[in-house]
Amino acid sequence: MRVNKYLADSGIASRRACDKLIEEGRVKINGKICKLGAEVELDDVVEVDGVLVSIKKKNEYYIMNKPKGYVTTVKDDKGRKTVMDLLPPKIGRVYPIGRLDYDTEGLLLFTSDGDLANRLTHPRHEIPKTYLVKIDGKISENALAKLRNGVILDGVKTNKANVKVIDSTQNFTKLHVTITEGKNRQVRRMFESVNIEVQFLKRIKIGDLTLHGLDRGEVRKLTKEEIEYLKNL
Repeated sequence: MRVNKYLADSGIASRRACDKLIEEGRVKINGKICKLGAEVELDDVVEVDGVLVSIKKKNEYYIMNKPKGYVTTVKDDKGRKTVMDLLPPKIGRVYPIGRLDYDTEGLLLFTSDGDLANRLTHPRHEIPKTYLVKIDGKISENALAKLRNGVILDGVKTNKANVKVIDSTQNFTKLHVTITEGKNRQVRRMFESVNIEVQFLKRIKIGDLTLHGLDRGEVRKLTKEEIEYLKNL
């Protein structure tokens, strides 16, 4: 890009004021005084009055209602559809935060903000994530107690979980399960540990952030308020 735009995008001054800085010989590219109209490449070193200048990266944030049949990865070596295929065209370079497996639906976040991604996925922050779970038949009180108190996965006991039955018939049971960890396929494996197979799984909340208004496969930008909420979780 033109050096005056680069400087303006860096917050130095307006383009016109940046032109004046260039005319006065106060701007260098790779150690050499530049002229008006000079171009700046991605790996160039730009200085104003001897001080390094760089464009502030503007992060992007999206929320998706992930459908089944997509893997949560940027590329898949097996040629399967990935969640990246559902993102709008011409958006910046963003990555999914955490994972939902191939057969799991629901709330998935994307961002270029590494700090936020780390905050939402690192176990020490214990960010609550809530899932809608459907199983065949009824669930015993004994199984519920084990799920709530923690089960052994990979030789380690999981944190306590909030498990609520929200609907139950002779044929099926629906539950809301809130966990504060992110082990691989954790919810499915928790139920497997009490000999129950999950028939349907959907993440419906991260903290208090929900999928309100998003149909399967839809994506939208997060609002400023939602971004601030996630950063303060």
